[in-house]
Amino acid sequence: MIIYSATKEQFIFDVQKNKIETEIYKMFQEKIGRTSLAEIRSWQNSMMYMANVLMMSQSPDDSQVAIEYQVPNTSKRVDFIITGLDNEKLESVVIVELKQWDKAEITNKDAIIKSYVGGAVRELSHPSYQAWTYAKMIQEYNETVRNDNIQLYPCAYLHNFHNAGFDNPILNQIYQEHLNRAPAFLRDDAERLTQFIDQYIKYGDNKDILYRIDNGRIRPSKSLGESIASMLDGNDEFFMIDDQKVVYEELKRLATTITANNKNVIIVEGGPGTGKSVIAINLLVELINEYQLNTQYVTRNAAPRGVYSALLKGYRKKSFIDNLFRGSGSYVHTESNYFDVLIVDEAHRLTEKSGMFQNLGENQMLELINASKLSIFFIDENQSVTWKDFGSKDEIRKHAKELGAEVYEMELSSQFRCNGSGGYLAWLDNTLEIKETANVLLDTDDFDFQIVDDPNELREKIFELNKINNKARLLAGYCWNWDKDKRNDKLHHDINIPKYNFSMSWNLGSDGSEYLIKPESVNEAGCIHTSQGLEVDYVGVIIGKDLIYRNGKVVTVPEERAKTDQSLKGFKKALKEDPETALRRSDEIIKNTYRTLLTRGMKACYVYIEDDELKQYIQNRIKFS
Repeated sequence: MIIYSATKEQFIFDVQKNKIETEIYKMFQEKIGRTSLAEIRSWQNSMMYMANVLMMSQSPDDSQVAIEYQVPNTSKRVDFIITGLDNEKLESVVIVELKQWDKAEITNKDAIIKSYVGGAVRELSHPSYQAWTYAKMIQEYNETVRNDNIQLYPCAYLHNFHNAGFDNPILNQIYQEHLNRAPAFLRDDAERLTQFIDQYIKYGDNKDILYRIDNGRIRPSKSLGESIASMLDGNDEFFMIDDQKVVYEELKRLATTITANNKNVIIVEGGPGTGKSVIAINLLVELINEYQLNTQYVTRNAAPRGVYSALLKGYRKKSFIDNLFRGSGSYVHTESNYFDVLIVDEAHRLTEKSGMFQNLGENQMLELINASKLSIFFIDENQSVTWKDFGSKDEIRKHAKELGAEVYEMELSSQFRCNGSGGYLAWLDNTLEIKETANVLLDTDDFDFQIVDDPNELREKIFELNKINNKARLLAGYCWNWDKDKRNDKLHHDINIPKYNFSMSWNLGSDGSEYLIKPESVNEAGCIHTSQGLEVDYVGVIIGKDLIYRNGKVVTVPEERAKTDQSLKGFKKALKEDPETALRRSDEIIKNTYRTLLTRGMKACYVYIEDDELKQYIQNRIKFS
């Protein structure tokens, strides 16, 4: 999606008439919604500098300009693009990352620099690295760019940053690899930036390139599971951008400077699709391959471990695989500091005690911190989905203090799931009344979200989409019993919706840990336990009677949960002891469950809702183009 587009001539005219920020803002409101005063001022300031550059440029007046193009499969946007044909009549795109920085400091981390942003000095990705990774993401995921061999030329322009000579931090030798990929131009380099643009934009393109890029088919993001084998071989499978890169480099720094007498704990908070698992697996691979650190990936969820193990079967010995991916209850008797690093994914799912009967050990967070010199907890407290989920930032901090560990906290916000739509996630939180956000209406141009009237239609839609690449699944709220005696009976259907003559089996097999990758499992329905921590391209979700809408509020109904579901085990006892707390906790669990199910789709989410009032309420909060 492009916010503003025009010819070079029209763009310069809009700037000269002091209306460029108004034109961008008008289109921004129409396509995305509200924005901040700071962003409006940045358009006003930066576009004046870009207009000056283009006025000096020899590029033709009918070359095309685009502002705020969304990078495929992310929530990020490219600041400025100019398109045309080069001297050989090859289609060319110059990408310009604009910065208003006037000061910066180097760091000893790859592609990380410090600057004053948002009222404080922060670590940020170097502008050249940022421009290059945006270009790589466009090249990798926009099929028009790939198939038509459109050439991308990234650069950065820091129009407020004076050239300080040899000691200039932006151009420091430590960043040379990234400067070679995407040159950085400072305030005094306007003429050099002009020459860079003129090198690639010799002829106009009659809007064709921009139109084709903006309407190009976007390939789904890579599956983390399917990339693990290649990653273990040392191949780069994912480009970490912006806050992902900052967090990753800091985690690597701390991991590679650990000592036996220096216990550290890191809490990394991030919502669905912010790249927690991608960072965790990349870090696991690098710490093992490059630094030979005794490292394990830990998660309570069996489904991710099952998928990763299945995809690595035959690639490495089972003992090697089992030693990489461990359950969170494996550290009850581990001696202190035995591991260099434990990388704990989905830390919100940690329990107080371990074992089948929750009777082993003292506390999983305490055990993990004790067992390692550095423990890294990736957490999203809004994905706690069972009564036993005990993981929280407060609990981690408390146990870190008990063991004398220093605590670092970081946050991830860049969105890589749900077609990169941070707006969809904010809308979902608002709609489910998990937390209030400004996103009252969902624009389905950003993310394909549809409500269907008939669960049979939903199932057929998933069947059809699954034919593409086995990456579509139907999930349901746990409102139907899962008959233990008939778990392998294909003829037995647990889920029944008589109104539509719809029936379906829960995932067959003993644990369902490979549900999202077994081709035949598309004929079965998955649940929270077989999908949390993983994703598919297309997800269908059945919202059962445990979530309804009454008297202007989204209401949860714990009694509608299946008796075979253990998620609310303990609710009835708690209800007698402390009704207010019990109801609040069950409300959180049910809403968090649906929030998690509704964010498993990377490309789209289709929903059938049993409660008619809830269906109408959600339908009224969707904006159709």
